[in-house]
Amino acid sequence: MAVPVYIARLAGPILVAIGVGVLLNLQHYVDLVEEAVRSPTLIYIAGLLALTGGLAILNAYRAWTTDWCVVVTILGWLMVIGGLFRIVLPRLTAGLANTVYSGPLAMSIAGVITLAVGGYLSFESYRREQKSGE
Repeated sequence: MAVPVYIARLAGPILVAIGVGVLLNLQHYVDLVEEAVRSPTLIYIAGLLALTGGLAILNAYRAWTTDWCVVVTILGWLMVIGGLFRIVLPRLTAGLANTVYSGPLAMSIAGVITLAVGGYLSFESYRREQKSGE
């Protein structure tokens, strides 16, 4: 199985679950973000996890292709950048999170985007049996 397919088969369903969870429990996730941004420890740990995951993706696959696999590369870079921001600029990160995820509407938009990206990755990676070597 090709590396981007493998990554997409892992990340896609996780993102779908997160997106559905956000959309079904909006206020819970708004409360979760409000609590998390008040914890420097959580911001730091989230940064370490995002940076580690992003670097793992980019070390395995980082091709700028013209097909769906480029979404895997973009996801890896977004995770690296997000992780670095959380580690290097935690106060800015907390302020941005308070602004961006300040209410149910913003959280709904984030949930829809997460669900769409996860659904797309899942669809593309599971839609047909991958040929050996693909």
